[in-house]
Amino acid sequence: MFSEIYFSITSKISLSYKFFRVGEIVRSKKAILNIAFSLSLQLLLIVSGFIIPKLLIGTFGSFVNGLTTSITQFMGYLTLLQSGVGSVVIASLYKPLSKGDMERTSSIINATTTFFRKIAYITVIYVCVIAMIYPLFLKNGFNYFFIATLVIIIGIGTFAQYYFGITYQLLLQADQKSYIYSIFQMCSLVLNTILVIVLIKIGAGIHLVLLGSSMIYLFRPVIISLYIKKKYRININRDPDQKAIEQRWDGFGHTIAYFITSKSDIMLITVFLNLKEVSVYSIYSLVTNGIMMLITTISTSIQAAFGNMIAKEEYKVLQKSFKYYECLTHIIVITFFTSGAILIIPFVSIYSSGFNDANYIRPVFAAIMMLAAAVYCIRLPYHTIIKSAGHFKQTRNGAFIEALINVLFSMLLLHIWGIVGVALGTLLAMVFRTIDYVLYLKNNIIFIKIGMFIKRVAISFLNVTVIIVVSKNIHLFEVNNLIEWFGFAAVITIFSFLVTLSINLVFYRDVVNNLYKFIVGLKKPAKTH
Repeated sequence: MFSEIYFSITSKISLSYKFFRVGEIVRSKKAILNIAFSLSLQLLLIVSGFIIPKLLIGTFGSFVNGLTTSITQFMGYLTLLQSGVGSVVIASLYKPLSKGDMERTSSIINATTTFFRKIAYITVIYVCVIAMIYPLFLKNGFNYFFIATLVIIIGIGTFAQYYFGITYQLLLQADQKSYIYSIFQMCSLVLNTILVIVLIKIGAGIHLVLLGSSMIYLFRPVIISLYIKKKYRININRDPDQKAIEQRWDGFGHTIAYFITSKSDIMLITVFLNLKEVSVYSIYSLVTNGIMMLITTISTSIQAAFGNMIAKEEYKVLQKSFKYYECLTHIIVITFFTSGAILIIPFVSIYSSGFNDANYIRPVFAAIMMLAAAVYCIRLPYHTIIKSAGHFKQTRNGAFIEALINVLFSMLLLHIWGIVGVALGTLLAMVFRTIDYVLYLKNNIIFIKIGMFIKRVAISFLNVTVIIVVSKNIHLFEVNNLIEWFGFAAVITIFSFLVTLSINLVFYRDVVNNLYKFIVGLKKPAKTH
């Protein structure tokens, strides 16, 4: 996967830069910094995400790795309490920050801080309850005290995040300085990875290893808090502006639905299957989530540009930019995920060598996971437009139906096919939501033509088929270690990109040519029409 990611970083940053040069927008330098550091962070997350689980499984076994993954997921359920707040706070901060109105900014920050500190206090109660109840559901493995203390240790970082960090993270995002937050994250991630490696090498137990991680993630929000207090004149005595977060209910439904869709898989596997299957699922999701995060980073970085076009009612520019973004997304998604589908089993075979307590080689599961993640990323352009326009209420029902499909079909199918059934449930939900987005945009905002969407999907299937058929019929070389895998990955990725680019040149020559002009013409002054 790593060769794939490095292959496209430069072009992604460059292409995203163009979107921020529409009209009078002069925020391109910050946009580039945000994208560059966000992508760098995602790369580090992927590298760390492969190193740490391998060490945990190799040292403590699949049960412990599955246990820590499951506990972390349960801690993630606390995000339900903040549903809809983040996007509302960021939107509320845009105007006062642009005017330098620190009094208004302080009022919003104080209201947000009060809200998140309430969540922090609830976190303490939640962690204690989970620590008491969760071990009762595990009928094998370690004793009650062993599991309960792990829950408390992992919960420390969650508490710190809500008590110290999230409010100021939102402030940095609203002020187009998310790159600063990314820098803090990268530093803590590198320190955490080094600490985990050292502790495991000296023979530390799992509790000490996770406690070390929690301490690092405890200090990160504290340091960010000190940075904000130094750089921003936040008046903590200003009355909180509670109205600034009143509209969180508009985004509540979407957040709840996304939470259920993204978190339910591991919960269902934990309850109905076993922790070894959780460990298998987590290894494959490292790959799919890594690619998804990289592509989502681009989507998040250009969302403000689309929002600006909509606010100025520049709908012709919006439609043209959307076509470029849609084409770029399909090229990236098909290149990454088709290559990933070919490369993932050889990678997992090497990665899991020596793991004898669970079967990690699951080709069918891998293919469905890749397809589900690809469908999610394919819909990002449509999701970005809807979110930029603020159409949360209008598309809320589709979000709930997606979550319902995911849970119901996953529960039904896991009893038949195990984790393959869970992946199928997720795939069905992703397909439904993508179609739902397209149908909504057919009659709203950019008025998509359904025929063009169907054509795009058909060409994508043709593209994927060509890559897979040719790759499977050309035996390049044996892959027995990571060095050979990287070489294989480079060849497959380049081949996938060239096939994808060629097919898009045949069917979308004008759009691809414009994307190329964006790259080679970046140093020229931006032209508007």
